[in-house]
Amino acid sequence: MALVELRNVVKEYVSDGQKVRAIDDVSLSVARGEMVALVGRSGCGKSTLLNLAGAMDFPTTGEVFIDGHTTSGASDQQLTQLRRDKVGFVFQSFQLLHTLSVAENVELPLLLAASGNARESALGRLHSVQLGGLEHRLPHQLSGGQMQRVAIARALINSPKVLLADEPTGNLDTTTGNAILELILRLTREQDTATLIATHSAEAAAIADVIVTLRDGRVADVKRK
Repeated sequence: MALVELRNVVKEYVSDGQKVRAIDDVSLSVARGEMVALVGRSGCGKSTLLNLAGAMDFPTTGEVFIDGHTTSGASDQQLTQLRRDKVGFVFQSFQLLHTLSVAENVELPLLLAASGNARESALGRLHSVQLGGLEHRLPHQLSGGQMQRVAIARALINSPKVLLADEPTGNLDTTTGNAILELILRLTREQDTATLIATHSAEAAAIADVIVTLRDGRVADVKRK
């Protein structure tokens, strides 16, 4: 069963009085344990599609389902709970809090949710991304690849069903970026997560199970391994 499903999704914005269609009748699904890469030129709709898939934005028409739950018509409280419990986000810019230690960054979602055993869970996640022993360091004491691993650990701290990554290797060199991609793929398999990545990277596309090419907000091509 698909953990993420978009059905005939359209997303329109109004810019300078003109209606702009960012996503145009897109249907897409991501199954448990599957990694799907969204590729295409800047402005083709990759980030918009990620936001829709993570309930950070909502379709003008069509429907988005996350683990069987529709995002349309849900209350703010329901959407907050859906994102907190079902979705993990990884960003190109890492978005770590630089005054907090590595462990504090990772455990923060659990603390905000008033969940117990936050530190123990954070240390376990850090171990899973090969950062055991670095929990007391501050982000500025880490390499770019290590910071991205911290961001991945934080995204997975709630054991989400869905992992969304927006250009996760964009600020990394090729070797480090490839290691991050292999890590994301391994975690996708081990944790049965549905992973959707937006990327310009040919390496990221090559490692994915499915490559979806977007052009002008529409699906231009789908390649499956």
